[in-house]
Amino acid sequence: MRLIGPNGEQVGVIATSVALNLAKEASLDLVEVAPNSKPPVAKLIDYGKFKYTEKVKARQARRNQSAAEIKEIRFRLKIDDHDFTVKEGHVTRFLSGGDKVKVTIMLRGREQSRPIGGVELLRRLAEDVADYGTIESSPKQEGRNIIMTLAPKGKKVHTQSEQRRRGAESKAERQARQAARLAAKQTSRTEQSDSAAEEAGTAD
Repeated sequence: MRLIGPNGEQVGVIATSVALNLAKEASLDLVEVAPNSKPPVAKLIDYGKFKYTEKVKARQARRNQSAAEIKEIRFRLKIDDHDFTVKEGHVTRFLSGGDKVKVTIMLRGREQSRPIGGVELLRRLAEDVADYGTIESSPKQEGRNIIMTLAPKGKKVHTQSEQRRRGAESKAERQARQAARLAAKQTSRTEQSDSAAEEAGTAD
């Protein structure tokens, strides 16, 4: 087999028994890293440390990845301005949160033969939310629906960090308010107790 040392150095092609002895002397593990090579390639490593490092890297990668979800918004072709604004607000919120948005216009009856109105409506929506997302999949008709997908401009990991920061601030504010209310109650009870004591002393 071809042996690679613990620091990546090439030891050369040696017998498996010799490689095992070298691993034993160095208190390391002999791990085959390319079994299909000719000759097979093995490396001297601390396998426990290697597995731990790989686990940490995988966890860090999951933490840093943009784990975007796909949200869906549906509406009819004949939608009034108020409802359109409400739907647009939902789309903006989803994109701001780092999620993709699948926007679906449901066509009815004769609307299916004239889908251009739906395409124009979706493009209008995309223009209105252009600060938050871009068109990932252009409007296209699928059966009775016209579908468009929008992708967020920012990364979700940043948004999540911001949300966590805001959440921490809100929690701190709530705790401060609760502490203030508790202090006010204690002060009120103390004043009531003092007043009751004074009244009792006056009565005596």
